[in-house]
Amino acid sequence: MEHVVYILYSPKYKKNYTGESSSIIARFHSHNSLATKGWTIRYRPWILVHIEFFENRKLAIKRERWYKTGTGRKYKEKIIRKFLLDEA
Repeated sequence: MEHVVYILYSPKYKKNYTGESSSIIARFHSHNSLATKGWTIRYRPWILVHIEFFENRKLAIKRERWYKTGTGRKYKEKIIRKFLLDEA
């Protein structure tokens, strides 16, 4: 089963969220409308700004954790800035 690491961005609140899933469509739908509790419901709507594919969950979780480090956060900010510039 293929796993993904994704980065969501809330333009309204200027917040981002990084997650891992084996079903990105269902997970994205959950973040934007199905979930009734959790951090992401406060900053809806979310847009998907980045996605990476991995062979297994172990590799995906490793990458997700990296994005939550200091170096990973800086890299994630560059990804988000580039996405926003490309959309403008």
